[in-house]
Amino acid sequence: MTRFLIGTIAAAGHVNPALPIVQRLIEQGHEVWWYTGRGLKDKVEATGARHVPIQRGIDLTISETIPKSWLEQRDALKGVDQFKFYLKHGFIDAAVTQLQDLTEILDEFPAEVLLCDVFFLGMSWLWEKTGLPWAAFGMSALPFMSRDTAPFGLGMQPNHSVLGLLRNQLLNSFSNTILMRDVRVHLDQARAGVGLAPKGQDFFTAALSPFLYLQGTTPSFEYPRRDLPPQVHFIGTFLPPAPTDFVLPDWWQDLQGELPVVHVTQGTVATEASNLIEPTMQALATEDMLVVATTGGQPIDDLKLKAMPANVRVEPFIPHAHLLPHVDVMVTNGGFNGVQIALANGIPMATAGQTEEKPEICARVQWTGTGIDLKTSTPTPAQIRNAVKAILSTPTYKQNAQRFQQEISSYDSPTIATVLLETLATTKQPVLRK
Repeated sequence: MTRFLIGTIAAAGHVNPALPIVQRLIEQGHEVWWYTGRGLKDKVEATGARHVPIQRGIDLTISETIPKSWLEQRDALKGVDQFKFYLKHGFIDAAVTQLQDLTEILDEFPAEVLLCDVFFLGMSWLWEKTGLPWAAFGMSALPFMSRDTAPFGLGMQPNHSVLGLLRNQLLNSFSNTILMRDVRVHLDQARAGVGLAPKGQDFFTAALSPFLYLQGTTPSFEYPRRDLPPQVHFIGTFLPPAPTDFVLPDWWQDLQGELPVVHVTQGTVATEASNLIEPTMQALATEDMLVVATTGGQPIDDLKLKAMPANVRVEPFIPHAHLLPHVDVMVTNGGFNGVQIALANGIPMATAGQTEEKPEICARVQWTGTGIDLKTSTPTPAQIRNAVKAILSTPTYKQNAQRFQQEISSYDSPTIATVLLETLATTKQPVLRK
């Protein structure tokens, strides 16, 4: 039996991927304490883990802990500037209070192995302070710098020609020395504040565990890299367990009809309905399709439509495990977990996301031939209509998505992750790919 201490950012997209892993660890007889937001207590405890709530800093599940000025600054920025704001003030600053809380937890729970999501930087600092072996899991596209890719966040597809490799070299250098320099400086200043020496690292190099990194997808979804770190393991898609207490809405039988079913979702973070949900409803209102929209928990009454189209069904939330087997096309803003679950069900996508790291996810959807990247967060109804019709009328999109479905089905992610973590617990040494 091994004692695992897990830390995750207090958001569903960071917690949900780890649920099946933690459940499998506990089934194997290990003890798990899980540090995350108070609003995620029920999810954590359903796995059998002990939930330890955030005591200091921002808890994204408790609105009272989020300063209004923080939200105003974030919302005033766009593109790369907003991405850098998240890195500096969402993840690096949070690492300071994470380290304080985690250090106190270790006094009560002498963990033997540490585990966190890739954006939870405090765990890497705890490793530097204690020497405890540390693993991380990736719930987004691979963010690490490579000679074979452009810098993470730009949403640029790979180009392996001589010019393409030169492009990567120049852009990576520009990112390091100019574009992301302020993030590196901010990171070193935060490290100094907790008594750690500066390293001059970019955020994602700092977030890469030297012991073990569990990437939550299959190799085919990622750009080829000749310099992929050897401790990075592809373990397949993180598929959360299907809720057993979900009550089907009274319109559920409509999914059994002959019309193509289009599902539109904006996940649980960027949930402004006017960006994607409302334009999709307008785009397909007169089409022979059934549109199922989920608002990410936001009230349905917030939708700013004069009248709900007859072919639209709206719910605050529907578990993907229940809905996606009935869906033909998904319209999404490109959240990583949603895209992976769509591929696990063989569903092609129209993607429209330019916030957080979503440009990277959307670019990969286009690159894999599993969908169309609209390259905007606010597509017009015409753009959405054209993309959905193109996907439905072009068999290769569905065929490519089904190819991913077959690949994903060959992975038992919880078991693979558990075996690798147990190896780390036993050896206390880096677990490298064979």
